[in-house]
Amino acid sequence: MNNILEVQNIHSFINQYHILQNVDFVVPRGSITALLGRNGAGKTTTLKSILGLTSVRQGKVVFDGQEVQGMQPFEIAALGIGFVPEHRAIFRDLSVEENLKIAERNKGELDEKREFIFNLFPDLKRFLHLRGTELSGGQQQMLAIARALVADNHLLLIDEPSEGLAPVIIENMIDVIGQLSKQSTVILVEQNFLVASKLAEYFVIIEEGKSVETGLMKDLEADKAMIQRYLGAA
Repeated sequence: MNNILEVQNIHSFINQYHILQNVDFVVPRGSITALLGRNGAGKTTTLKSILGLTSVRQGKVVFDGQEVQGMQPFEIAALGIGFVPEHRAIFRDLSVEENLKIAERNKGELDEKREFIFNLFPDLKRFLHLRGTELSGGQQQMLAIARALVADNHLLLIDEPSEGLAPVIIENMIDVIGQLSKQSTVILVEQNFLVASKLAEYFVIIEEGKSVETGLMKDLEADKAMIQRYLGAA
């Protein structure tokens, strides 16, 4: 199959609130696809709907040919989907190594991925025994991404990786995520359009809970009117 994920006209609710109202897109295998839109448009809810963290009441989410809507989040994750939530969700009182170890689904996965992870994130190897609270913001983000790499994930959902980071750290993060796409398909939620445009081959624009535009990132970059209309940036 050319598409690793198909999100088919989903409607998602948080309590009584109808957040997503017909989100529809596909994710080609081996690509980076950016979900774009203003704050509150529904981008993070889309990621959570894929993972089963938010209730999908209508439509389908198809991962690797299997419908997953209605499954429990741990069941969906076990199929090979990793999630890097916003705000660097790590265990701050645990060491770097403990954070990585706890991300194993099967015993020995960290040992198998150790060299790959530390080649991507040399800082984590140097600070292996430091607690999460002792890391810088950029290092915490690296750890959050590294945790999603421990298990054998074919699809990575990464939410706002550049948020709150210094420009030099963002450039490093762009390089790392670009390297990750050689191993896994990536869906990226990113408020910084420059970052998204450097990374993604495909885009989906979400506006008020609906997918309103999809296509190639190079075409979006050339369409200043669309960027202004939906993202507020020229």
